Amino acid sequence: MRYLDEYRDPAAAAKLLAAIRGAVTRPWTLMEVCGGQTHSLLRFGIDRMLPPEVRLVHGPGCPVCVTPIEVIDRALEIAARPEVTFVSFGDMLRVPGTRGDLQRVKAAGGDVRMVYSPLDAVQLARALPSRQVVFFAVGFETTAPANAMAVHAAAREGLESFSVLVSHVLVPPAMEAILAAPDNQVQAFLAAGHVCTVTGLEEYGPIAARHRVPIVVTGFEPLDLLQGIWMALRQLEEGRAEVENQYARSVRPEGNREALRILREVFEVGDRSWRGMGSIPASGLHLREAYRRFDADLRFPAGETRGEAAASPCRSGEVLRGVLRPDQCAEFGVRCTPESPLGATMVSTEGTCAAYYRYRRAETAAVVAGAAHGAQGAPGGGQR
Repeated sequence: MRYLDEYRDPAAAAKLLAAIRGAVTRPWTLMEVCGGQTHSLLRFGIDRMLPPEVRLVHGPGCPVCVTPIEVIDRALEIAARPEVTFVSFGDMLRVPGTRGDLQRVKAAGGDVRMVYSPLDAVQLARALPSRQVVFFAVGFETTAPANAMAVHAAAREGLESFSVLVSHVLVPPAMEAILAAPDNQVQAFLAAGHVCTVTGLEEYGPIAARHRVPIVVTGFEPLDLLQGIWMALRQLEEGRAEVENQYARSVRPEGNREALRILREVFEVGDRSWRGMGSIPASGLHLREAYRRFDADLRFPAGETRGEAAASPCRSGEVLRGVLRPDQCAEFGVRCTPESPLGATMVSTEGTCAAYYRYRRAETAAVVAGAAHGAQGAPGGGQR
């Protein structure tokens, strides 16, 4: 386990924590922009090791979580069609729309299948020429090149029975939207290393300069995160707002040129709706004209969809913007659990609510129990 252990070394972590404590002179608020980073921060207790002046808030770092309810409803509608074989990654199967989830469509007789790669969906289209095979193409810039490759392969082979329901979103416009919001509290970002492995650093410089906010591209292991936090705090304390690359072992300034080439060939940038954040200009990917015949949203007539206004009492939108912690939601761990989720942030393996449920649930339960005990012990309390 050498390649993990060297980024989890306790002695090195202690040195970085000492450097962080020595650098901080005033309160600062940092946001990580990746659900994988959120899980590592909570799993290893890094958020608790930091000095009280350093506050971490969790951003919209999970593509499953930011997929809006109206897109989920569209997926349910298409998947229920008798001629369709609907294909998706596993997390999307349990994300609730306004009329259930994809698992419920499958239980009702729909042909819904899970795959591990979009190219598996292309292979399925080859094997089932009489079916309409629809792949749910969800993700940030990280997964977009592979999904673009699947569409490119289908076009090259003439697989006209293959299509994609696209809900790809882009990270930099979301960061801009967070910074422009009236309730914004973020003073520095830990940017997602896997996204920047594809895209490089070019788009982040203007954001840092325009908003005077440090951006540190960071990895996912404890030492990555601690070093990224230290780099961001050092910039804040020195009055700098630059883009720095902590994750240099994976991220190059120019990104992955071949991945960017196929991405730009198949997709073009356009507006996109985000769960809890509304429509963000130029924040999504859409199929270019040459590939639009593979767009499932155009191939299948739309029925009635209900969208976010009719959603459950889930407060995931506030969680995704970093203005609410999951354990501050009254439904967390009560009506909303991984077995019975109210929203996508509890479903996804990278969701913030799922991370809190896994790593902070015991103490949250203790707080709730303490509050209930106090209410029962108060004058007039107890059962009636």
